[in-house]
Amino acid sequence: MAIKEYKSIVEVAGPLMIVDNVSDVMYGEVVEIETAIGELRTGQVLDAMEGKAVVQVFEGTSGLDTKNTKARFLGETMKIPVSVSMLGRIFDGAGRPRDGKGEILPEDRRDINGYPMNPTAREFPREFIQTGISAIDEMNTLVRGQKLPIFSASGLPHNELAAQIARQAKVLGKEEEFAVVFAAMGITAGEAAFFRRDFERTGALERIVSFINLADDPTIERIITPRIALTTAEFLAFDKEMNVLVILTDLTNYCEALREISSAREEVPGRRGYPGYLYTDLAMSYERAGRIRGKKGGITQIPILTMPGDDITHPIPDLTGYITEGQIVLTRQLHRKGIYPPIDVLPCLSRLMNQGIGKGRTREDHRDAANQIYAAYAEGRDLRDLVAVVGEEALTERDQKFLEFAERFESEFINQDLDDDRSIQDTLDLGWDLLSVLPERELKRIRPEFVEKYHPKNRKSKLNSNALNLPL
Repeated sequence: MAIKEYKSIVEVAGPLMIVDNVSDVMYGEVVEIETAIGELRTGQVLDAMEGKAVVQVFEGTSGLDTKNTKARFLGETMKIPVSVSMLGRIFDGAGRPRDGKGEILPEDRRDINGYPMNPTAREFPREFIQTGISAIDEMNTLVRGQKLPIFSASGLPHNELAAQIARQAKVLGKEEEFAVVFAAMGITAGEAAFFRRDFERTGALERIVSFINLADDPTIERIITPRIALTTAEFLAFDKEMNVLVILTDLTNYCEALREISSAREEVPGRRGYPGYLYTDLAMSYERAGRIRGKKGGITQIPILTMPGDDITHPIPDLTGYITEGQIVLTRQLHRKGIYPPIDVLPCLSRLMNQGIGKGRTREDHRDAANQIYAAYAEGRDLRDLVAVVGEEALTERDQKFLEFAERFESEFINQDLDDDRSIQDTLDLGWDLLSVLPERELKRIRPEFVEKYHPKNRKSKLNSNALNLPL
């Protein structure tokens, strides 16, 4: 398609520019914008109507005027060069190199406006991904091909958690290659430096592709950052047959950029000023995760978002919960107690957990042990509220055991170091060690044969008997 140039800019509003008297313009078409002083910027057609086009300018509209600005419509949608050599590299939110190592040699150029996977071509997620974090691996297991968001709040250590998952995540018992695509939107320079130092320090950088959109970068750029990241992930997963984990942080900044564009277009606002199509827009990104039947690779997605006002009913976490397969929730209560990661397992959920655990995947006792731990912790939390009213002296001996379990569960099971990469076997054994605090008759959610096999007292007796039978 031929390049068409226009000087008929009639309005500039916020991040948008309106071009008049255009013809044969398509939605999503790339626009090259030349300012009066010859500076080049990039835009994309956001809306095409009879004789007019609304263009979103990624570098911002400051300095543009309606008389001397030129708009060239390039006749193609926005594409990103992709290559395996992107692994170990850091790019900005628009896909330009940010690490000073020069441009990549592309194997292909892909349209960033991908499509959700065809439901009939999907393969059901069943393979366990080990993150090394006990509160996730045992209680809210991540499965290959799943979308499992993390709901956080301002000031909580979601960045540290994201970095830890990025460097520790692995599929067990597989020789397949594992890669991480990390996309950060609206983060500070300090946060960007943290991620880079962490990845370099641990040697994880070589398997990570990073896209970093800083807080002082153009807001409009945040719209394309997750799209570029997911397009790269699709290339690595389905062309190069890799297991790819996509981490998107912070989706709240992305949604704020959507609201800014919607306001500039004078659209009728939806809940709390967000556009009415927020659900559809988020689903277009989330549904690009999964596995395709007949393909060796797959995409697992962990979106991270901060809940405005710590409100889990806010439109962003609310809609995200409808689309994805569960949620991991971070809370200030645990953070104030010095517990990292401050994951509150009670409101957490992994809807695909049962498909990725059990014999041959993690261990046969996984589901029963997780159920028992959840029930015991919930009872211990309820007893804390009771203690606040009647005092600990009024509790029965049984109640005190559950109260002790809740305290130790938080301080020993949930709490772990930033570099503590626990295997699933270590996590399951740790869970059993804590369950041994309770009387054996209280382990009502675990089958007797599993109690006999995995309870610490039985494990120790077997070890002792084996030691006694060792040959001289």
